[in-house]
Parts: sequence; C-alpha cells; structure tokens
Amino acid sequence: MNYFIAVGSVIFLAISIFLIWQNYLFFKKIMLLKKINSSPFPKEYEQYLKKIPHYKALPKELKEKIKKKILFFIYTKEFIGVKTEVTEEMKTVIAFYACLMVINFKNECFDNLKTILIYPYEVVTKSVMESGGIFKEGDFILEGQSINDTIVIAWNDAKKEAYHLSSHNVIVHELAHVLDFEDGEADGVPPLPWSKYHKWTSTLFKRFKELQERAYKNRDWGEYKIIGEYAATNEAEFFAVITELFFQKPRSLKKHFPDIYEELKEFYGIDTEKIFGNLEKEKISLFH
Repeated sequence: MNYFIAVGSVIFLAISIFLIWQNYLFFKKIMLLKKINSSPFPKEYEQYLKKIPHYKALPKELKEKIKKKILFFIYTKEFIGVKTEVTEEMKTVIAFYACLMVINFKNECFDNLKTILIYPYEVVTKSVMESGGIFKEGDFILEGQSINDTIVIAWNDAKKEAYHLSSHNVIVHELAHVLDFEDGEADGVPPLPWSKYHKWTSTLFKRFKELQERAYKNRDWGEYKIIGEYAATNEAEFFAVITELFFQKPRSLKKHFPDIYEELKEFYGIDTEKIFGNLEKEKISLFH
C-alpha cells in the first residue's frame, strides 16, 4: 500500500511541477506580448525591412502585423554568430522571413525553433548526397541546414537573397524544414488536419514522383525546370524548394503547377501570387 501511495505522490508532484512550469511560460509569454504591443518598432529594424522587396509589397495591415511578430521572434530566439558577430540586421532579416511564412498562423513564429546559427559564408562539409539516383561522397557547400531545434544560415547568401529577389531563399528553405519536422518526421508533410492530409499527399507526392522520374532517367525537364533537380532528393527537400518558389516566384509556380500552389496557399494561409506576383516582372533568373 505504501508503495502505491509513494508512486501516486511522485506522479502528482510531477504533474504539479509540469503545470506550474506551463503556467509560468504562459504568463511569461503574455507579459512579453504586452511589452511588444506597448513598444515602438525600432527605427533601425524599419530601415532594414525597407530594403526587402517582400516587405515593401505587403499591404499596410500586414506590415503592422508582421512587425509585432518580428519582435516576438527576436526576443524568443537565440542568435549565435560562428566566426562572425551577430548584428541587428541579421536578426531583422531572418525574423522577417520567418514571420512572413507564418504570418496568418494562429501560433507565434516557430515555437519549436530555439537557435539560429549564423555563419558569414557557406559551410563546407563532408557528406553523402544524392543526385539523380546517384549517391556521391565528398565536400559539399551548404548555404544552410536545419537540425532539430536549430537552423544554420550563411549570411552572405541570406542577405543577397533577401535584398535581391531570386528563386532561392535559404532562410525560407531551412524554416520550411522546421515546419516539416514539427510532427517529428522530415517527410515533406507539415502538421495538417486529418481532413486535408490525403489531398496534400496525393497532390504533392504525385508531383514529387514525376520530378524524380525526370531526374533519375535524365528526361526532358519541361515545366519541372523551375523546381529543379535538388528538389528530387527526397520529399523533405521537395517541400522546402516548392515553399521557396511559393514565396519567391509565386506567379511562376501558380502558372506551371496550380495544384501545388493551391495546396501551399491553403497551408500557409496567404495568397503570395496576389501580393508578390508583380515582383516577378523584373528580369530575374530562375537559377543561380
């Protein structure tokens, strides 16, 4: 009898500590939101945002909305420089794209993300990578990486891609991996309501298999050229690459793959073609 009483006491204590901790985190979050809502947006941050084409294209109400989210992101994430000093510009640009991706989500920006490691340039790493069904071992250049609750960003690429629009955006790419992994699996399927799961997988995986077939058999790329060979690596990379296109080249994505575009529009809750489509009128190459 004493054994069961002791076990029950331990369980009760553990639950009590957990609830106290959750209440503390909730209270801390509420206080931070109050602080953000009562604080003016830093002028220095505003100057960096004005250099970003995506920010300039946002309607006024979304600009105000994203500023609050940016401050929350900066206050709640740890930015660590590796062989470089973390600047307010770095934090602002990274936070902007993180918050743009989830601007209409009910939750705050990327609760599961804790740390952003910032390198000045690309990272050279020894790895095994797949391309067109062929595995290659050697040195590979990484602009970014996502590992559990941490992302790695090469600032020279991130800065260039933020201020000069192209089809690629390393910040968006790595954060797409974070979203994908929120359910514990990097499988190209972010957390979805069960009612939407079948349509998502049947639509996107069909396109992924078609892309893989072209990569493996070295077939004519056709419309899949805008997605590119790297997206054929696996389902997780496919999701990250099409997310990049959804924000960077939405008009092209909608034109060539309206089914993919609609799935992403429903998931992210934003019509990027409507807001950012005109940015594509500039003569920007689809590939680096």
